[in-house]
Amino acid sequence: MKMTGSDIFVEVLIEQGVETIFGYPGGAVLNLYDALYKNQHRINHVMTAHEQGAAHAADGYARATGKVGVCLATSGPGATNLVTGIATAYMDSIPMVAFTGNVATSGLGKDSFQEVYIAGITMPITKHNFVVDRVEDLADVMRQAFEIAQTGRKGPVLVDIPKDVSAALCEYIPAEPAKDMFETELDEETLDRVAELINQAERPVVYFGGGVVASEAGNELRELINKAEIPATYTIMAAGVLGYKEPLNLGMIGMHGLLTTNMAIDNADLVLAIGTRFSDRVALNPGKFAKKAKVVHIDIDMSEVHKNVRADEYMIGQVKDILAALLPKVEARRHPRWMEQIAAWQAEDYVPTDSDTTLKPHQIIDMICDKAGEDAIYVTDVGQHQMWAAQFIHHVGSRNFLTSGGLGTMGYGYGAALGAQVACPDKPVIHITGDGSFHMNMNEACTAVSYELPVITVIFNNAVLGMVRQWQTAFYGKRYSSTDPHRKTDYVKVVEGFGGTGFRCTNLDELSAALDEAMKRTGPVWIDCVMDKDEKVLPMIPPGATVDVIVMK
Repeated sequence: MKMTGSDIFVEVLIEQGVETIFGYPGGAVLNLYDALYKNQHRINHVMTAHEQGAAHAADGYARATGKVGVCLATSGPGATNLVTGIATAYMDSIPMVAFTGNVATSGLGKDSFQEVYIAGITMPITKHNFVVDRVEDLADVMRQAFEIAQTGRKGPVLVDIPKDVSAALCEYIPAEPAKDMFETELDEETLDRVAELINQAERPVVYFGGGVVASEAGNELRELINKAEIPATYTIMAAGVLGYKEPLNLGMIGMHGLLTTNMAIDNADLVLAIGTRFSDRVALNPGKFAKKAKVVHIDIDMSEVHKNVRADEYMIGQVKDILAALLPKVEARRHPRWMEQIAAWQAEDYVPTDSDTTLKPHQIIDMICDKAGEDAIYVTDVGQHQMWAAQFIHHVGSRNFLTSGGLGTMGYGYGAALGAQVACPDKPVIHITGDGSFHMNMNEACTAVSYELPVITVIFNNAVLGMVRQWQTAFYGKRYSSTDPHRKTDYVKVVEGFGGTGFRCTNLDELSAALDEAMKRTGPVWIDCVMDKDEKVLPMIPPGATVDVIVMK
């Protein structure tokens, strides 16, 4: 059957199981949008306020579901507005396919109106990208894009479609979606050596990251740590894999991790690094990280092995497959002396102070968790509020905490929260943000109102750029350069202007009432929580340092 490129575009999306696409129209993609209009009963399109919001929404959709997120933008500035969202997905290994329109092939390379070489711009921040210069190639290129995005180490792929390609005719032949052909090659000798290290260890620790989430390996991880009694610590990308109250869950590691988790790594004789990459926010001083331990690195990407911290043993493949093969070889063990030592560190660990009169970060988060329930999805922006959320949310699900970990994208949260709410309409979605991050993409409130998305945004409003100011306090002699913007934004009036609902809170009673009311609404709600600008994220290990100089107050 002959079809236009735009009709083929829609058919392949549906063939690949795409139910929702996030985007913003423009001249170079009018043919694609015409096809989407004619097929609106088959595929849902969510129009965001800005293309960056569309990219973040596709990212949030992917993180919340494990499916490929899809976004669409026109040429030129539409395409470049996707770049930050693509880079965010790339750094955190999120499966996403970004489609851009471009000028007709006859106009490429001639500085045509709204022309950019988006494939070249995004080459360093995608797994792969394509420019489709023949309509006959469109279907197969799209299929390859989806396969690449979700095979092996996941990540974003870009497909650039010139306008004449979307209008041209060719034969369309349906096809089944490709299956993940990545195979984990298990080496029995390595498995035996790693199992022996685990069986002989007296002070083992598991340190795991987002690869456990991507591989859906939470159950295997839990079985391993329970069988061999191995305490576990996680990166921000893996918050929620282990439940908040699970006995062997030590909490988050790294710069803003607990004393206990960092001391455990520092004193371990075996560290199992699973689905993680020893980032500079975890291994702040790579040369001194886990120096007393044998290090076993399990990851899907060989390029991560030895990159930051040298491993004594490593295994490459799907985390789920490797753990499943390792489990039968691991003996049931108990480590009473090690657990006693960990309990002693926990007794000395940082505990935030409560207040009856002002809003404290941990008390805000405790109340949110109590009101929202265990099914809630939490989405953050980047800054102090992000770290407080990672530390204090009562995590219970591996896809219930969405945040920009690697790129640290301020403005990520609202778009991602909308994507998560579209993906999971029956779950509460709580967007936790700071006034600095929120100013970057609060325009997506119009999207939430238009589509009646009941995302609850809780603004940790300290009227400063809190994390940067905290660093200026600690390392720059309290020279607060450009971190007190003196803004007069009235968030309640702003959201009401968009058509949503707003509340302002200065104490816990007001917050409780606001959350109760917010849970009843069918559209977006903003809750402005007024806080002290001198609240700090603690503990904190200075960059390049070790747990020996951890800051606790």
